[in-house]
Amino acid sequence: MISRRVLLLSAAALLPLTARAEPPSARDQADIARIETYLNGLKTLKAHFIQATQDGQISEGTAWLQRPGKMRFQYTPPAPFLLIAAHGVLTFNDSALQQTSNIPLSRTPLGILLAENVTLAGAVTVTAIQRLPGQIQVSLVRTESPGDGSLTLIFADNPLALKQWTVIDAQRRETHVTLYNVQLGGSFDQQLFEQISPPSARNPG
Repeated sequence: MISRRVLLLSAAALLPLTARAEPPSARDQADIARIETYLNGLKTLKAHFIQATQDGQISEGTAWLQRPGKMRFQYTPPAPFLLIAAHGVLTFNDSALQQTSNIPLSRTPLGILLAENVTLAGAVTVTAIQRLPGQIQVSLVRTESPGDGSLTLIFADNPLALKQWTVIDAQRRETHVTLYNVQLGGSFDQQLFEQISPPSARNPG
């Protein structure tokens, strides 16, 4: 189990939500190219996750990611949540409140990660790159709509591997997600991305 201290990682690399950024250095360009290649080669992923929000709530569950455009976060009870991305829509269900909300995937930071072709230029602006021993972080916004939120992807380096991400949404709420027991490749039952079922149900897949 990953400690809460690890999950509540610093968001110091996150800049204000603006698409203005300094031109990348040659080293930045090389790292951005490596990250693009890695993400475009990432087709399916299954992992356990731990999620930490800025108000201190900790939850966990199982995540399935299928690029392009599909994701499922099945939260472990007592968390009453279920999140599904499919058909260009991000759907979030809170069974405790009996509420379901939908937002176009193109208006969410996670839509950058789930794009069919990840290109970290043009429609996406890299606002920051931070390098730590054995780790590299890249912060991203949509160039034309930075107010939609930001996404910071956190990779282990040498070899490159996605380990964590931080989302700041349009309301400036921060959510940190850490992946562990990551399995790459394989195929999933497509019903994973079609149904909104109670989080108390047994994890499919």
